[in-house]
Amino acid sequence: MMRLRQLAGDSSGATLVEFALIAPALLTLLLGLFEMGYNYYMQSLLQGSIQQAARDSTIEGAYVKQTEIDTAVTNTVHQIVPDATITFQRRAYSSFSKVNQPEDFTDANNDGDCNDGEPFEDANGNGIWDADRGRTGLGGARDAVLYQVTVSYPRTFGVSKLIGMSDTFTTTATTVLRNQPYDKQAVELSVGNCP
Repeated sequence: MMRLRQLAGDSSGATLVEFALIAPALLTLLLGLFEMGYNYYMQSLLQGSIQQAARDSTIEGAYVKQTEIDTAVTNTVHQIVPDATITFQRRAYSSFSKVNQPEDFTDANNDGDCNDGEPFEDANGNGIWDADRGRTGLGGARDAVLYQVTVSYPRTFGVSKLIGMSDTFTTTATTVLRNQPYDKQAVELSVGNCP
């Protein structure tokens, strides 16, 4: 009986038990912080890389080097995340104010939609009204080019499942630069009719 009283008052193993209770939460927190830091580092590296690539894309004849420019970005990303999936998108606009803007149209019936044969300005020359007036590619002299790179890769530290997040991390870096004035800007506008 005396032995039981001594055992009840003994606290020599309490630290170990307390650590065992707190360790999973502490470990999850630390791994989450590492994951967040890794992702921020990757995003910062990607943004710097596309800034350089975008500057290289603004010179005359850059369309010949487009694969080389994209390869430089890919190599930079793959140094940090070898199994990353990378997609590139370039859209050219006549000015910075036109980036991600819809093609203009005359809303004759005031419904806010391009329909019923209403005339529209076909800024990208594809024959249909678009919610984004940009032309795919590097554009021409003096065009503003939106350069966007999306990178997806499996999360590194695996704590995402514990907190209900996706196993894949996706980040997008974007920059807009104007092509150099190596020629007169080609502006081709035509008028079409909405369906």
